Amino acid sequence: MFHRVMSAALLGIEAVPVYVEADVSDGLPVFSMVGSLGLRVREAQDRVRTALKNEGFALPPKRITINLAPADISKDGSRFDLAIALAVLMSQAVFPPEALEGVMVVGELSLGGRVNGIPGVLNTVMAAKKAGCRLCLVPEDNQAEAGLVAGMPVMGVGSLAGAIAAARRHFDGAPVHKRIRPVSLPAGGEDFADIRGQRLVKRAALLAAAGFHNLLMTGPPGSGKTMAARRLPGIMPPMTDDECLELTQIYSAAGELGEDGSVIAARPFRAPHHTVTVKTLTGGGRLPRPGEITLAHRGILFLDEMPEFSRAALEALRQPLENREIVISRTTGTFRFPANFLLAAAVNPCPCGQYGQPGGQCTCSPAAIARYRERLSGPLMDRIDLKVVVPPVTYRELTDAAPSDVSSAVLRAAVLEAHRRQKERYHGEAFDFNSGIPAGRLAEYCPLTPAAARVLEAVFVREKLSARAYHRLLRVARTAADLDGAAEIDRRHIEEAALYRMAFKGPEE
Repeated sequence: MFHRVMSAALLGIEAVPVYVEADVSDGLPVFSMVGSLGLRVREAQDRVRTALKNEGFALPPKRITINLAPADISKDGSRFDLAIALAVLMSQAVFPPEALEGVMVVGELSLGGRVNGIPGVLNTVMAAKKAGCRLCLVPEDNQAEAGLVAGMPVMGVGSLAGAIAAARRHFDGAPVHKRIRPVSLPAGGEDFADIRGQRLVKRAALLAAAGFHNLLMTGPPGSGKTMAARRLPGIMPPMTDDECLELTQIYSAAGELGEDGSVIAARPFRAPHHTVTVKTLTGGGRLPRPGEITLAHRGILFLDEMPEFSRAALEALRQPLENREIVISRTTGTFRFPANFLLAAAVNPCPCGQYGQPGGQCTCSPAAIARYRERLSGPLMDRIDLKVVVPPVTYRELTDAAPSDVSSAVLRAAVLEAHRRQKERYHGEAFDFNSGIPAGRLAEYCPLTPAAARVLEAVFVREKLSARAYHRLLRVARTAADLDGAAEIDRRHIEEAALYRMAFKGPEE
């Protein structure tokens, strides 16, 4: 007898409905599975058979065929176990077929019949809502995560026996929708007031956070580059509910939500080690999962000691920095991952870090310095909006007992005001920050005073700027004007944007 149960496959960060079809018929006893299955899906037959036995349901000595349709979609993972078990039991008339009409089922089975949590449940519930399902049956461990989707009833089950009992009751009841609550910054966290001196660095960080501009800091070891980068999340504007849900969906697909399944409500800060592979950075595998670039979406990707990263890894950043997404092509399909992140990077002037420093004794040969800097290609550097030199901190600055007047609270207030202006200006647009203004709309959103236009032309000619560099300089100037509360971009805003763009030049600039 043939029956089917709706489930969902996870392709990248998108869940796609899949029907688990079960047929129990006469023939030699065999448990056969088809439908473009990965190894972990094929292993489900042993998990399902043993779980059913331990729950008191012996499989009949017949031919059992399981098909996961459509067959042209690749399936992987253990998320189909519960749906396979329920489809087999339905074929044995353990509960009526109408009990699972309009119900999407996902979950992994242990050998004892327990339903274990899986990644991508939030994505699955969203797919269920889009498909018009009346209920989504998920592991009990993922129930809090599943409840984030408004208007989609969900039910968490902890065991196969519990799922069967719920099916026999036609799934009475459903948990209440869980609201997304804004995140308040913890008291006593990392504060820009801890950084002594470095006013130019703090101003660059302010511009970066206010306009979502990429930032590169160069200076000797111990000058405060990493400290500044790690304090950036504390001055950035809060995310909207839609952004929180989007980010939580990414972390759910990557299996990084944690046991409580709480919503990601703070902008992420990802700092991969310089030994990271291209696949880990961009996302990869037969069915690609989100990489560090996508996990930094709506937040910050920090590359400490940037030239120590492999050339291939650095060049992989070029496309997502420009297009705000990363496209991965495999034989199983083409996967698109969001990658709208702020790149913050720290660079030493040379391998030993002492080149050009007053009183420093650089031990690097000219060839070693050239090789070190050549890892930062011209096209990559062209995509970085703000470049600031971080000088060594003086003894007087370190020992000054007076509290710093440039704290995270002060910078955050300025960022919030600038972001408010941007939200009003870009209401109804597909972008929220100045860094996202399309090149064709710059004339509309970046009006220049006559003096600013003359300075911009002079900078363009003198520095031989590319079209991309020109557009990025104009966006930074727009942010500087927003911080000043100015409707038009004046010459001082162009001069400041040019100052930060020319502060450090790569080998090909």
